[in-house]
Amino acid sequence: MPARMRILRHHRNISPELRGAVVALGNFDGVHRGHQALIVEARRIADALGKQLAAVVFEPQPQEFFKPNAPAFRLTPFRAKAHLLSQLGVDVLFVLHFDRELSQLSAQDFVLEVLKKELAAVHVVVGADFRFGKGRAGDTTVLSYMGEMEGFGVTVFDLESGGGEQKISSTRIREALKVGKPEEAARLLGHWWTVEGHVGPGDERGRRIGFPTANLKLEHSLEPAFGIYAVRAAVDEKRTYDGVASFGIRPMFEVSQPLLEVHLFDFAGDLYGKHLAVQLIAYLRPEQKFESVDALKEQMYKDAANAKAALIAANTIRLD
Repeated sequence: MPARMRILRHHRNISPELRGAVVALGNFDGVHRGHQALIVEARRIADALGKQLAAVVFEPQPQEFFKPNAPAFRLTPFRAKAHLLSQLGVDVLFVLHFDRELSQLSAQDFVLEVLKKELAAVHVVVGADFRFGKGRAGDTTVLSYMGEMEGFGVTVFDLESGGGEQKISSTRIREALKVGKPEEAARLLGHWWTVEGHVGPGDERGRRIGFPTANLKLEHSLEPAFGIYAVRAAVDEKRTYDGVASFGIRPMFEVSQPLLEVHLFDFAGDLYGKHLAVQLIAYLRPEQKFESVDALKEQMYKDAANAKAALIAANTIRLD
């Protein structure tokens, strides 16, 4: 991650040089094209005012706090989100710990205590659907009114459309991934959707049939459609490899917990314990139960060939 972006996991008693910034405020889950356009506008305002650009996010996301047992919905883990925000030119990232105390702050108190007293924001940029404060009682009208009263500017940004009447939203991206359309999700995101994690131990079935795999559990992350994918994976944030991956419960072996199993082409070595960032490029087929291990192995060779073809085709897809 570029060193120029500072990350603070608190917002109280911050050093004077970090106060008085232009603040982009939101969850920014996915850091999709709409979020990117918002950050670019906030960067423009910060440059015009000669100020730093700060982003304020919440961890865990409020929905995760209020519904801890609900199915995971997060598109972007914090590490990836921070990296994307840094690439967009954010100078300071404030990570507000969303707990009971913060959840009970009224909209007015959030403005007065967080934005005004602690951050001394000179300008705040939010999406048109932004809601905040206890019970989500605050909206952009409340924020704009209080900004006028407290002496900071407010820009309400209309998130960029995705080429149609519907606006880009994290919900649309989740829906695309759940039905096996990673290319559609990528067009809305402006980048390939990525799953991250450290490689854990497996049963080595893949290795025994000539397809060694790295195993990742998708913890606190959205589960895409079960099936076989063409992927690209960065190992320890260094070299990136093409590959093929299976996500699901492996019906032949009756695995209860969904698992992402990644086979990297042209990789030699041990991946156990290493960090993988796996981009889902194309959905090849649903999960399938085969009559024998030999039939499975034959299909895996076909999947590898189809993945290579899909990855070549993906090189023509523009996401900017």
